[in-house]
Amino acid sequence: MSCNGCRVLRKGCSENCILRPCLQWIESPESQGHATIFVAKFFGRAGLMSFISAVPLNQRPALFQSLLFEACGRTVNPVNGAVGLQWTGNWHVCQAAVQTVLRGGALRPLPEFLTGGGALSPPDLDDASEAEITCTAKVLNSIEIRALNLNRKRQSAGVSTAIS
Repeated sequence: MSCNGCRVLRKGCSENCILRPCLQWIESPESQGHATIFVAKFFGRAGLMSFISAVPLNQRPALFQSLLFEACGRTVNPVNGAVGLQWTGNWHVCQAAVQTVLRGGALRPLPEFLTGGGALSPPDLDDASEAEITCTAKVLNSIEIRALNLNRKRQSAGVSTAIS
């Protein structure tokens, strides 16, 4: 039987499904479907599958959750995304957006985040905060590089990277 992710994406599901473990942290089947559709529309179905395939099995649920939060954050705050919401003390907006998606609701950019004005002014950073941001940027860059290298290896080996 298909998992809720494969069901809403209308793709075949197998015992080795890469989506099923990603959705186990979401309680209801309907919410799993809503989250999968939202993330797949934001990153593209092939992009979602590529991201998931690029990380170890034990990190896939955390990756899916991260992609969901980033997609929600970027939708309500197109300029700065989830990181901008957290940085400016508006993380509750991202959390509310995720809950809206899980309930099947629609998201729109919030007007207060569409300008470069005061709502987006970052707080004063101390040395520890700057170190955290630098470390996070390095980790994200490393993940992107690994995903690109994996795709290049697949292409040079003649393995299709497209997910049907």
